[in-house]
Amino acid sequence: MNTGHTRRPRIRAASAVLAGTLALLLAATGCSSKAEGGDKGDAADGVRTGPGVDDDTIRLGALTDLTGPYATLGKSIVQAQQMWADETNAKGGICGRDVEIVVKDHGYDVQKAVTAYADIAPDVVALPQVIGSPVVAALLDDVERDKMLTFPQAWAASLLGKDAVQVLGTTYDVDMIAAVDFLTRTKGLKKGDTIGHVYFEGDYGANALEGSTWAAERAGMKVAGQKIQATDTDLSAQVSALRKEGVKAVLISAGPAQTASLVGVAASRGLKVPVVSNAPGFAPQLMETPAAPALAAMLNVVSAAPAVSSDLPGVRAMVAAYRKKYPDSPVDSGVLSGYNAAKLIGEDLAKACEAGGLTREDVVKAHRSQSDADTGLGTPQDFSDVNRPASTETYVLKPDAEAVGGVVNAEDAHTAPGVEEYLSGR
Repeated sequence: MNTGHTRRPRIRAASAVLAGTLALLLAATGCSSKAEGGDKGDAADGVRTGPGVDDDTIRLGALTDLTGPYATLGKSIVQAQQMWADETNAKGGICGRDVEIVVKDHGYDVQKAVTAYADIAPDVVALPQVIGSPVVAALLDDVERDKMLTFPQAWAASLLGKDAVQVLGTTYDVDMIAAVDFLTRTKGLKKGDTIGHVYFEGDYGANALEGSTWAAERAGMKVAGQKIQATDTDLSAQVSALRKEGVKAVLISAGPAQTASLVGVAASRGLKVPVVSNAPGFAPQLMETPAAPALAAMLNVVSAAPAVSSDLPGVRAMVAAYRKKYPDSPVDSGVLSGYNAAKLIGEDLAKACEAGGLTREDVVKAHRSQSDADTGLGTPQDFSDVNRPASTETYVLKPDAEAVGGVVNAEDAHTAPGVEEYLSGR
């Protein structure tokens, strides 16, 4: 796909910052529309270009967490997407251009993320990574205004309905419907039972609770909710409350630290009931903690993506490449999630190029034209309806300390009973 023209030297970091600052100052005085989508122009090869694209380079942005509660996840995603960029460039790039990823760490701080977005927005064409539901929520208006195709590493249903924002895979509520179905099919839960649900305050937890409550009511069961903060890492009080409620199972929509505390405390206090977590609540490092035996015995994880230990050819090839490039880094779900997102945005860019343009609008249009995008890393994705999740199929994973990524597939991807009914009524 390389056009063979001579590439200009890449802009160095200091120059990029200066360019971004100047662009923002010009925009503030009304002299530039760059941050609002940019002036369309033709490159030397006749392709329409805009912010983040010149004759030689396509720049993508990543707003990630490298120092906060999801730092491990952020590092995995960043490295996986850089691996994709290096592989892509080695094959000639996209539309005859090298792909460059500009990474900004927000530490899961919304205000830092807003500042970081303002810094890089004038100089990137799309965002294949933004970590955190609250971060994405704070940036929605800017992203829509700038027509910046954005893939959140967040799965709240509140992020649907935006042309430029794409939730990949399922949403938290859909996964929790699958979790309740899993409990009734395989763990003996029945009408009249109570399910506990421990969840983060905010869009993540609220959306997960919507799904669990709907599914429980449909099955004639009750949900006993326990709202927690991201800073809560000792869930002893929540376990005690759920034990008094007589719960037969517990759902958790939080982070890895909270999942480990919940399962470990529950096991030690005799509340040995099944626990099902949303995907962000598990990390392979948990299988190296004292909670590992309890996690192996009690926990399952619902996820839009398969386990990285999956025997899918695409996943196996990705794992082998990642281990070779980053031998000292664990292979976890973030690697798969990040690599999949990068491949999908690469397909969008290639499709936009074929249609003659690499402006932000062109990239969004190319993305929304895809109704069966399949990277070989999980389930096919339908991006044509902004109001629906890209997929309704959920995997069930099981912790396994010996497996790559600390989990194995317990059930293949499937759409749980009731999901279509739920989505049509939402």
